[in-house]
Amino acid sequence: MLEGLRVASQNWIGRAIMALVMGVIVISFAIWGVGDVFRGMTTQRLARVGSGEVSVEAYRNAYQDELRRIQQRMRRAITNEEARQSGLDLQILERLVTEVALDQKARQLGLAASDETTQRLLASEKVFQGPDGKFDAARFKQIANDAGYTERGFVADQKNAYLRKMITDIVVAGVEPPKLMLEAIHHFRNESRTIDYVILPPSLVSAAPAPSDEELKKYFDEREQTFRAKEYRKLTTLVVSASAIGKPESVSPEDARKLYDEVKSKRYGTPEKREVRQIVFKTDKEAEEALAKLKAGADFDALVAELKLNPKDVNLGLVEQRDFGDAKVGAAVFALPQPGLTEPVHTPFGAVVSQVKSISPAVYSKTFEQAEPELRAEIAAQRATPEVRKLHEAIEDQRASGKTLSEAAKAVGLETKVYDAVDDAGNDRDGKAIANLPAGPDLVKAAFASDVGVDNDTVATRDGGYVWYEVNGIEPARQKTFDEVKPAVADAMRTDAAQKALAAKADEIVAKLNSGQPIEEVAKELGVKVQRANDVKREARPDFNNNVIVQFFDVAPRNAGSIVVDNGRLVFFVRDSTTPVFDPNSIESKTIAQQLKPAFYNDLLEQYVGGLEKALGVDINQRALEAATGAERDR
Repeated sequence: MLEGLRVASQNWIGRAIMALVMGVIVISFAIWGVGDVFRGMTTQRLARVGSGEVSVEAYRNAYQDELRRIQQRMRRAITNEEARQSGLDLQILERLVTEVALDQKARQLGLAASDETTQRLLASEKVFQGPDGKFDAARFKQIANDAGYTERGFVADQKNAYLRKMITDIVVAGVEPPKLMLEAIHHFRNESRTIDYVILPPSLVSAAPAPSDEELKKYFDEREQTFRAKEYRKLTTLVVSASAIGKPESVSPEDARKLYDEVKSKRYGTPEKREVRQIVFKTDKEAEEALAKLKAGADFDALVAELKLNPKDVNLGLVEQRDFGDAKVGAAVFALPQPGLTEPVHTPFGAVVSQVKSISPAVYSKTFEQAEPELRAEIAAQRATPEVRKLHEAIEDQRASGKTLSEAAKAVGLETKVYDAVDDAGNDRDGKAIANLPAGPDLVKAAFASDVGVDNDTVATRDGGYVWYEVNGIEPARQKTFDEVKPAVADAMRTDAAQKALAAKADEIVAKLNSGQPIEEVAKELGVKVQRANDVKREARPDFNNNVIVQFFDVAPRNAGSIVVDNGRLVFFVRDSTTPVFDPNSIESKTIAQQLKPAFYNDLLEQYVGGLEKALGVDINQRALEAATGAERDR
């Protein structure tokens, strides 16, 4: 064919025909898509950012590198579909677009870094240093090669990274979280409420009449999906955790008592508090003279005025012993058997004389005898932690040799447990939560993502242990018939009716409490018991679930509310609310500020980069993005 074309082009007629043919071909290419050749190779450009661009190759390399890192961290293959569902493709694109935008801004600002400066900065990076703390050229070369760079290319890339960091550092330099934000978080964390409450049992309202078959059928038809049989899985598990292998009986009463004394104030109630005022004197002599005056009948407030002290510096308010910066002062204050004055206590800041105005006794929900079993279990779990690691390695060795889970357990002296039917909520066939299901929701989630015969990774327990599991069988979900679930439908109707009646009753009581009637009177009328919860904060408690605690703080102090609980309806009254005074210089405030800084900086940089990209203009080639991640092929 080529020889024929050469011969045909030897005379002017042949050349004219060839020119016409080639012209038609060129025009066709331009019309049907190869015109990119004449428009700057746009098929190789994934995104345009101002005068810069993100190439398909650069994006694909960054995407694959990140995907590989995630797979190494998770120790399993990640498909492109999973990566896209998690948003990895867009995260990588956003990062590359940001880098291109910042590179252009650096050029606009005239920022530059010499090779010597870049090399000095690289040499100071710990990742490139050897065991002696000095720059290791071989290590640097290896890291650059692993990242797919030549040494020169890696240095150039890092030079741009340093310039980008220079811009972002300038944007966030000197920025601190606002004091108002810190105070709001302090209030949210430390607000403490006292709650009086009663439980309204279902028996408090009249039982609804028995529904007819027609009513039951109608109820079933309207809620058919509610009575659908769930998918169940049969599981074999092996648990190795500190709490599972610990031996509480080996813990001495003395060790349990010591732990109880350490944690009782935080876990089991409210510690003793005292209303305290104190004056710091420069010398012991001045303190002793002032104490003598006070004991002789002098007024404390008058002495404060005489010394020209600020009452806010003198009044500590209601404090616990642990609130004192100097332990000796706290010990002296809490050693008083009743309100009064302490002897001068010498501190690095001077001699301190304290006055205890009132005492709020400690209130504990559990005695040592009641808490002893759980404390023994906790201590035993702490002592068993080293054994957990040994057993984990031994079981993994057994599994690696091809043994089943039961065989591996037997080899290390443990036993597996079989759960015949577990649904995706961790319940059994009766819809009841399976007690002591190891790793709880985490195990259920993993089991329902697995299949029969799959060799699964372990699931971590909250105390640092491990759960091995096998899926032995799967019973598919199905729709139950009305006849199968008729008794359950009747129970559901009765429960709904009781809850509605109970909610109406609770609303009446809440209205009474909000109008000023004491909760004790309401409880007496209903024949129920008033209970009190002290020092309730926005944190987990053993006596209330999170939903109840949230509701406690959705109601203003000296107001009432109600919420559904397992055994009926809880009606509560917020008796009081206290929050410690906010101190911006306290350790807590400084810690909150440090915790906020990363998110605060990220928000600020996000706004800056967003404005920069808007000014430059960003265009995304969606088709090229899909092709780079394989989304086009998966359709």
